[in-house]
Formats: sequence, structure tokens, C-alpha cells
Amino acid sequence: MGAFLGAFTNTGGGTPDVDAVRRVFIPQGMIIKNLGGDPVVHDLDSFIEPRRRILTDGTLTEFSEWEVAERTEIFGSIAHRFSEYRKSGRLDGEWFEGEGRKTTQFVRTPQGWRMSSMAWDDL
Repeated sequence: MGAFLGAFTNTGGGTPDVDAVRRVFIPQGMIIKNLGGDPVVHDLDSFIEPRRRILTDGTLTEFSEWEVAERTEIFGSIAHRFSEYRKSGRLDGEWFEGEGRKTTQFVRTPQGWRMSSMAWDDL
């Protein structure tokens, strides 16, 4: 989870490593934004590319998000993690802070644990 959240950090002029998303997910992974209304379902490419753009073109700067609480349950080769997180940064020059929840499913693969799906809701 730390690798996923850290993939978007661009504080202190750092370069985000959004390709880390591909390393922590299975290739068929899905990421769902569910902030009310209809859920927006992304495959890895449709999730990564817009974030790469705004994190490197000056739109979103000094951004980071971090987990503040979690509960993980493992059964054999599957797992579920419910996370509470916070985030902050500058969007179009304006400072913001927020928080949300993520629910993430994991599967054990020959390469180790990988995310298979994630859904989130923000405040």
C-alpha cells in the first residue's frame, strides 16, 4: 500500500513514480473512483496516464497521500485491506487537504502479493 500511495508523491520537486502502480497491481487490475453518482472504473492505463500528466505539468504540486489507519484480513492466497488515508498538495496553486477511504483486494501470485482491485471515496 505504501508503494501505491507513494507513487503519486511530488513533494520537494520530486518526480512521481506512477509506473509503480503497474508493479503493485496484476495486469488486469481495476481501480474505481466512487465519490457518489456513477462509479468511474479504470484499468491501469486509464488511471495512470491522467495522474502522470497533472503530477508533472504543474497542475498538482507538493502532493502526497499517506495511510493513517488500516485493517487487513488474509485468507490463504487472498487478502482485503481497508485503509483510511489523508492527502495534501497544491491544485492549480491552491493548497488543499483531504481524506478518504480505500478498499483494496490482493491476490498472492508467484511474484508475491499484488493488488487486484481498489475502490475509493474521498471527503
